[in-house]
Amino acid sequence: KYGTLAKIYLQEHAVGKYWALGGDLPAYLHGIDKAADELYDTMYKKLSATEQYKRTGNYIEDVRRITEMQHLIEEEILTELVFVD
Repeated sequence: KYGTLAKIYLQEHAVGKYWALGGDLPAYLHGIDKAADELYDTMYKKLSATEQYKRTGNYIEDVRRITEMQHLIEEEILTELVFVD
């Protein structure tokens, strides 16, 4: 998912880097996917241990907290790994 988003970003906003990667593009995009997975796992473990995102036993509240945490993690992945020049 994130490798594909990075490819689209490079094609639209960083054409020079896109062309400079050339044959290394698949490895670069795979690296972004791996880094995103690792960052997601790390942040999920770290955030789920905080009081703000701990489970409460209330289903609706727990879903809200998990969704909020997932959006926060995705935003971090996009800004740190995908939308970079």
